[in-house]
Amino acid sequence: MGIARFIFVGSLFLLLAMGPNPSTGQGRDTATASGAEKNSMSKAPDFTLKDMQGRALSLSSLKGKVVLINFWATWCPPCKAEMPSMNKIYQDLRAQGFEVVAVSTDNSLSTVKDFLAGNRLDFPVLFDEDKTVTRQYHVFSMPTTFLIDRNGMIVEKFYGEEDWSDPGVRKKIEKLL
Repeated sequence: MGIARFIFVGSLFLLLAMGPNPSTGQGRDTATASGAEKNSMSKAPDFTLKDMQGRALSLSSLKGKVVLINFWATWCPPCKAEMPSMNKIYQDLRAQGFEVVAVSTDNSLSTVKDFLAGNRLDFPVLFDEDKTVTRQYHVFSMPTTFLIDRNGMIVEKFYGEEDWSDPGVRKKIEKLL
């Protein structure tokens, strides 16, 4: 009986941690430019992490651009599922000042490199080896993505898999460009 209770409580915790269904738009924290939810709009914490080639990249080096920071892991099916549409929107909007930065929360750099060998991504993939940045951004479920405006302010937080080709999502990003 003890193990059944443990599984039930663990399952309940996971359901709560995943939050509402992102496809309904109810799994997001949103701040609007009008200031209607001004308190939820905050400065994105700066960080520096290394990419797959060992080069350091800082969020501050992207100042003046619209940035999508995606926290993900290779063991996360929704994370992997959203990568193609994320790569496509990056390709489409990059010339307009849009950047995507994927922050891997995996335990092994070689696992990430193996994944990338079979899945071409055009944006930088960084490795958060000790999970410092993941904790700094209070990420508790995968994937979690932050949309940051040109002033470095977090304007939206997406929980769960997102279809980055969705016209509504694309419009939100284009509005910031």
